[in-house]
Amino acid sequence: MAELWVSTLGEVPYCEALAFQQRLRDARQADAIPDTLLLLEHPPVYTRGRRAEDGDLPLGETFYRERGIAIEDSDRGGQVTYHGPGQLVGYPIARVESVRRFVATMEQAIVVALAEEGVPAEVRDGLTGVWAGEAKIASIGIHVSRGVTTHGFAVNVDNDLEPFGWIRPCGVDGARMTSVSLEKGKDASMSCFRKRMAFAFAEALGRRQRVVSSRQAILATAPLATARA
Repeated sequence: MAELWVSTLGEVPYCEALAFQQRLRDARQADAIPDTLLLLEHPPVYTRGRRAEDGDLPLGETFYRERGIAIEDSDRGGQVTYHGPGQLVGYPIARVESVRRFVATMEQAIVVALAEEGVPAEVRDGLTGVWAGEAKIASIGIHVSRGVTTHGFAVNVDNDLEPFGWIRPCGVDGARMTSVSLEKGKDASMSCFRKRMAFAFAEALGRRQRVVSSRQAILATAPLATARA
């Protein structure tokens, strides 16, 4: 069975995480590393996908920046979403043949991980992401370059949901967001859910999970960087 590298990074600024993804993507395209899943959190940030519109940030950039929320453009699909501490972000750097199937695989893995956490969730026809009842609990947006993905999914575990109310999340007017903690009525453990998510994702891909450090992943890309130099 092929391996899935899983690396837990802690809290990482969005731009740093993007640069790391791009480095790993280049290595995956060259088959220097196997499919890899980065699990992390971001400081407060709104990211604008390729389909973002001016109305997605209706209160103006000054309002958001005064509240300590950065705004970054992204080459992922979708519109505007929020990332912050307490939200589990997963960035798969994976070779794919069908984007649609890969997105469906991510959605089902999230549904399985949430079920293990005791939160019933589902996928809705025609909408990307995962819902718990009438509220959205996970968002998905990816970018594919030469058959390899970057970006991925974000699951609300124990994060502040108020910043979602200041935007038009994922381009949906009036969308209500929820979290694992809110659905369970008590604080959720990020550590426990992160492990559930990693296992469910590896299972969904049919891979054997191998935990690696960020240093190991970087070292694996070193020969590629040397060759290009």
